Amino acid sequence: MAGQRTPQADQQGGGAPGLESLLATGPFAEALRAAIRRRGLGLERIQYRLRACGVPVSLATLSHWQSGRCRPERPESLAALRCLEEVLGVPRGSLVRLLPRRERAYGYRHPAQRESPAR
Repeated sequence: MAGQRTPQADQQGGGAPGLESLLATGPFAEALRAAIRRRGLGLERIQYRLRACGVPVSLATLSHWQSGRCRPERPESLAALRCLEEVLGVPRGSLVRLLPRRERAYGYRHPAQRESPAR
């Protein structure tokens, strides 16, 4: 079938790991990029579909996630990531699982982001 990608086609291309391998081992940004590439959707289309799920995410955020400049950490971002897995057609939890455990914890905030108690 012309124009359709297959898992075999995803594993070709100069020895680059396929999506299934990246979903199993990471890193997160590479797995996300591979999933986006395989699905064939642009970031604007992904943003539209996420918004339809009730989880608005900026284009800049999606771009940062796939480039590795940052990862989803806040509860809202993790909810968006779960919807993103559906949009991209990857197994549930496959992208979330690639995040460090501390980022997967509901409500995790980096110590530098926590408010200090009033004295």
